[in-house]
Amino acid sequence: MPVRVVMLHSRVRVEERMLLDSFERLGVVCDVVDVRSEVFDLSDASRWSGVDLVLDRSMSLTSSLSAVRVLEAMGVRCVNPSETIEICSDKLRTSLALERAGVPTPRVCVGLGQESALEAVEKIGYPAVIKPTVGSWGRLVSRVNDRDAAEAVIEHRAVLGSAQQQVLYVQEHIAKPGRDLRVFVVGGEAVAGIARSSEHWLTNTALGATTCGIDVSGEVGEISRRAAACVGGDIVAVDLLECPQRGLLVNELNHSMEFRNSVDASGVDIPGRVAEYALGLVPNRAEGASA
Repeated sequence: MPVRVVMLHSRVRVEERMLLDSFERLGVVCDVVDVRSEVFDLSDASRWSGVDLVLDRSMSLTSSLSAVRVLEAMGVRCVNPSETIEICSDKLRTSLALERAGVPTPRVCVGLGQESALEAVEKIGYPAVIKPTVGSWGRLVSRVNDRDAAEAVIEHRAVLGSAQQQVLYVQEHIAKPGRDLRVFVVGGEAVAGIARSSEHWLTNTALGATTCGIDVSGEVGEISRRAAACVGGDIVAVDLLECPQRGLLVNELNHSMEFRNSVDASGVDIPGRVAEYALGLVPNRAEGASA
């Protein structure tokens, strides 16, 4: 029987096309399923009975978690697992996992009300960084340099009304050297890395940061592997900060990594490595490929 891989998506971006091309070069044509149009019947798993592997690439966190939970219950191997998605998508859960595993990470305090949130900021000290626990691309991330700024941001979050905004996640500000590092970990191996540089204190590529490749051997690769392992990740991007006093710190992990700008910068075929790893999870793949 030929290998059957399904890619879940909500939009086929450059990354998804690169992955599809990589699977095809390895002799596997993926089925592409838009999660927005799929009906997941909890009492009938026949739709998925012949699927060897599901690669989740949905841009919606809610859709990813819902679809992967259903498929895992039906016995389908998913990349990444739902537990990894849950931990990586929630900065508080990520911090807890890193602390529990003894992986170096910035100090975090959490406040669940306006007064406790301000106390959390002042316990961390100025400047401090206030983040939503769920979010990406640097959105709603604020650096507060004094009490007035902290009060303003905390009041703003309270007025937004969302339950998520009532959890004030406060992180120590790291005086990084104008850049941060992103390492791509695939199957427990640090396969590629980039440095993202910007004059702005936020160094997301979505906000205009420039990139260059870095060496992922040694400590950079080791701490990234440890971080990926503590969230049970098959394929994750690990964001690192270089602290002048404490050395490398794991800032965040991304379960559905973007890599279009990282392939050329790193010189590594990241989607190819992902496809090779994913197919390696399929039992009797070689036997099926020769059938």
